[in-house]
Amino acid sequence: MTEKGCNPVARTVLQQCLQARLQVKPADEHSEAQFVQIERGMVIYICFFKGATDDVLPKMVSTLLNLRLSESDSGKMVSVLDLPGSLLIVPQATLGGKAKGRGMQYHNNISKEDGLRLYSAFVALCEKELNAAVCTNAGVKVEHGLYGRKQEITLNSVEPQSVLLEF
Repeated sequence: MTEKGCNPVARTVLQQCLQARLQVKPADEHSEAQFVQIERGMVIYICFFKGATDDVLPKMVSTLLNLRLSESDSGKMVSVLDLPGSLLIVPQATLGGKAKGRGMQYHNNISKEDGLRLYSAFVALCEKELNAAVCTNAGVKVEHGLYGRKQEITLNSVEPQSVLLEF
């Protein structure tokens, strides 16, 4: 997705799913753990790099939501919009890491403040596009994780089909 010779400003990993569940708040002494969950659809893991701006978001959302990753009941490959399916968006800073020796370095990742702003805008744009394209009676939804926090995920999928895209 990035043009030749250009450094990417975002990296995503897509995974079609039958069901996905993400813990957004761990249990503590006063409350139980809280989760968000989707049924059939797609999980989007996302990381922004230094230099990322709002300009890249419409292209990202259009590409990701229209990519034919899921198999319909007829066996045809369709997009999450065509299923119709739900989205679970998970911030994943580790996608920006590079191995150095036995460790990982994240020098190319965007600042936490700018990353949170872009992540929030990305989630909102995905919600807008999915709602515009899909009948609200279809039961589809957009759920998302919390930026900058460790989160536990459970995923059920027909096959481990993950796709890496850079923008």
